Amino acid sequence: MHNLKDKSFMTKVIHAGMNVDKEYGAVATPIYQTSTFKFVDPDQGARRFAGEEEGYIYTRIGNPTIAAFEENVAILEGGFGGIAVSSGMAAVSTLYMALLNAGDHMISTASVYGPSRGIMENEFSRFGVESSFVDTSDIKNIENALKDNTRALFIETPANPTIVLTDIKKCAEFAKKHNLILVVDNTFSTPYLQRPLELSADVVFHSITKAINGHTDVVGGIIVPGTEVLYKKIRKVMVGMGCNMDPHQAWLVQRGLKTLALRVQRAQENAQVVAEWLEKNDKIEWVLYPGLKSHPQHELSKAQMDGFGFMISFEVKGGVEAGKKFLSNVELCTLAVSLGGIETLIQHPAGMTHSGTPKEKRLAAGITDGLVRISVGCEDVNEIIADLENALKNV
Repeated sequence: MHNLKDKSFMTKVIHAGMNVDKEYGAVATPIYQTSTFKFVDPDQGARRFAGEEEGYIYTRIGNPTIAAFEENVAILEGGFGGIAVSSGMAAVSTLYMALLNAGDHMISTASVYGPSRGIMENEFSRFGVESSFVDTSDIKNIENALKDNTRALFIETPANPTIVLTDIKKCAEFAKKHNLILVVDNTFSTPYLQRPLELSADVVFHSITKAINGHTDVVGGIIVPGTEVLYKKIRKVMVGMGCNMDPHQAWLVQRGLKTLALRVQRAQENAQVVAEWLEKNDKIEWVLYPGLKSHPQHELSKAQMDGFGFMISFEVKGGVEAGKKFLSNVELCTLAVSLGGIETLIQHPAGMTHSGTPKEKRLAAGITDGLVRISVGCEDVNEIIADLENALKNV
């Protein structure tokens, strides 16, 4: 592929990873739905296993369809290379396993995606890994959580589902000072809106189930380290654990990725209008959206993001029961977990994604009983608002 270094995001997202099929000249990357690859002779097989010759061996280790997707996202994020995995949680598990040893300590965002916190506190803790989950929007909380055995700082910004932002540059400076690995979950923003490696993070990852795929039909994840050393270290663990992406999965995500910029641009335009409408509605207690001047990190979002995104959190007046009535009456907005799809999704974190988090920890992270999270899609914005308005009439 020709050099894309100086090209715009829109051009990169369409052309990155598109290596022309030498056999037939296929414009779209073919699906190499194979488990294994034939060697010309035993010596070639030996060379490939030894890393002396480029080429494919076995799909768990690498596959042309998967590699095309990995290259695309790595170019968009400005990283050394991509490591595609079977799910967003496979990305989290791979990173924990690769970067932390027994006796190590990790600092993370308190309102991070529920399972990311759960697997650390319930599973990795069994192997002697310690963790502190704090409000990372205030660097002082991170400083106070630092221990002699801290090895990684794992942040999500904007956070799920509170839409609280963390200053990536400040975290990178802190991580460098204390010799920590800074990992950023960039799922909510995608590389279209935010590129943490450009802000000196060490590793970025995504649940590509969300906006990168964008069509609510694939589960997957991807890790993009900033250096070759980290890339090799993390990829080795991924291959060993066997949580690779499947070729057909990669092909579908690559197809969805091509329209990322178009989808996110439309969705965030809609989200701005929806957030402003919610903020004026007398049945809504509060609204958190980075594009609102009332958001505590509105200025930070302008500094480290290229847009405000498509995620909104708000609370319906009247508590849990009012929230349930509201959610039970949406029609156009789909009551479902996940986010970043082309359709609008709405959910109740306390009863869904964060139901496994103890209530005291959930409340400490800002996830109240009545918090509602909406992933604004690409429908007609007036029809999204009409649906929300009609549902609120029942409260």
